[in-house]
Amino acid sequence: MATVRVLVLRAPGINCDEETAFAWSMAGAVPEAIHVNRLLETPSLLDRFQILTIPGGFSYGDAIASGRILGQQFAHHLREPIAGFVDRGGCILGICNGFQVLVRAGLVPGPGCDVPVTLMVNDSARYEDRWVRVRAEGSNSIFFDAGEEFEFPVAHGEGKFAVADAAGLAALEKGHHIALRYVGSGDGPVEFPQNPNGSIGAVAGLCDSTGRVLGLMPHPERNLFTTCHPAWTSRDSIESDGPRLFQRAVRHFS
Repeated sequence: MATVRVLVLRAPGINCDEETAFAWSMAGAVPEAIHVNRLLETPSLLDRFQILTIPGGFSYGDAIASGRILGQQFAHHLREPIAGFVDRGGCILGICNGFQVLVRAGLVPGPGCDVPVTLMVNDSARYEDRWVRVRAEGSNSIFFDAGEEFEFPVAHGEGKFAVADAAGLAALEKGHHIALRYVGSGDGPVEFPQNPNGSIGAVAGLCDSTGRVLGLMPHPERNLFTTCHPAWTSRDSIESDGPRLFQRAVRHFS
């Protein structure tokens, strides 16, 4: 198997870089943590990697809005290098704050989709830290197959996916940009706490048209072992769902 190299981005306030790097190592990749200042100084560093990951945390203290400052750095100083990275087949994964960064930078839903989206304050108006179930939708994401379900924890204060109207949501669905949705307990609308932030359409993750740029609010790197799950002592069977997502991306390059 060819060596898959992963750039795990570091920046002030990002605090999930080590767990994310460990998850990539478990999946057989070779991660390297690089500070955003190095990437800004030398964007050609991207040429060494197949995958770019923006981990969770509170980049730049989430000043102005979650992910806004780092997202603007991407948009204004790294737009062309990142576009070239994706064009040559590179993958980008943004987790929680990383998802917020991708949205602020316009990388999801991405070029070719003119539907404005945002991530805003949770309906509960508080930080939500809880486990949720999500289902992969009919996107062309390389990270999972349609219909797969995962249990991951969320940990965010600004994770509510919002779009202007029903037409915009329908356009995202038609363009296969909706990658993940929160799963409820019945057939009706997915309500709190299964939808922990009140996301429109229960959207938990978006991808671009290539399927190689993914942003999601839940944290797959926090469910790497059976004992990570709070119900591991009371259920007959617990599957650690996180490795599947990272392994799928690594296999894409094998």
